[in-house]
Amino acid sequence: MALRLTLRWKLSAAIAVVSALVVVALSLVVHNAARVSMINSARDVQDERVQSALRIYETNGRLVFYAALNDRALPTELKDYAAKGQRATFVQQTRSGLVVWAETPAGAGKVLSLKTGFTDRYSVLIDLDRTLVLGSVAVVLGGTAIGVLVGGRMSRRLRKAATAARKVADGDTQVRVREAIGGRGRDETDELARAVDAMADALQLRLEAERRVTADIAHELRTPVTGLVTAAELLPPGRPSELVRDRVHALRTLVEDVLEVARLDGAAEHADLQEVALGEFVRRRVPVLAPDAAVTVAEDAVVQTDPRRLERILGNLLANAARHGAAPIDVLVDGPFVRVRDHGPGFPPDLLREGPSRFRTGSTDRSGAGHGLGLTIATGQARVLGARLTFRNAPAADGGGAVAQLLLPR
Repeated sequence: MALRLTLRWKLSAAIAVVSALVVVALSLVVHNAARVSMINSARDVQDERVQSALRIYETNGRLVFYAALNDRALPTELKDYAAKGQRATFVQQTRSGLVVWAETPAGAGKVLSLKTGFTDRYSVLIDLDRTLVLGSVAVVLGGTAIGVLVGGRMSRRLRKAATAARKVADGDTQVRVREAIGGRGRDETDELARAVDAMADALQLRLEAERRVTADIAHELRTPVTGLVTAAELLPPGRPSELVRDRVHALRTLVEDVLEVARLDGAAEHADLQEVALGEFVRRRVPVLAPDAAVTVAEDAVVQTDPRRLERILGNLLANAARHGAAPIDVLVDGPFVRVRDHGPGFPPDLLREGPSRFRTGSTDRSGAGHGLGLTIATGQARVLGARLTFRNAPAADGGGAVAQLLLPR
């Protein structure tokens, strides 16, 4: 399973890395500067001491400050300076630490030298390094904490924006991303929220205009179609009259379905919720809607739903199974689930991928009675009920066929 890094942790990690690089660089600079300063100071002190030791030696012949004459351990670099008659200092690296030497010619070919360990000043450098390490850790932790806070705030705002955008995509036209994320900051998140809200408003206006045109056209067709139905009933008996009446009734059904789709798209429909025993409801309704369908109640459940809308969904699912599937048609009630299955070729791939679409039947035969609105209406009615309607195809090993499953709220 891939590790999912959120914006909070990415920002925190970036701040921690940058902080670590900065404090390491500064610590090295401070350490080197302090070390050079301490060594130079030790050299100056050692130079003054060797001069004082030389004056005392020349006055009374006594060696002070642990001075030595012609010390065999004197570094070669200092011997070279002494041979030239020059006074010099030298820092030597040993296993025990740093040693500061100083030498000066004492006349008669003699060299007076001093040697002092750098232990006291070196301990100060160690304390400085310890302080730098503790300070660096504190800076990294503090920067990381700030990154967590800042990144967490941005991450929360973006999550709220994503949640609100999904609600808008699901058809909730009252949600606004900028209100969902809250805050008064004018940052990139706020600009993103404004852009998404503007896009949602524009899409809503366009969809509302399309819905209104569709509803107006269907409403205007309603009166002449009603007249056609009445006129068709007055035709004399015969095969031509039956064909006319059949097509007129199909046209009236299409107009009513288009009006229903337009109402469902308007998001103004509200369910009249009641407590319904789902198993008993399905047992009574399915024989009327599809006499050949078999009903099985594995587990009954009491659900909150609108019986009229639930019957509409069942009717459309059963009609789709009978029109595009094949017998046998099975209806299963399992708790709050209602499953309708046929044993035909199954749902087309584009329906499974994109969901039901109006006037798309999945068949190239346009002479049938279907108009591709049945599953669209069923999906819209399920949304009004607060239910979830899903579509899939049964495995070929299990007999194949289309499976529509409705999950109702208890």
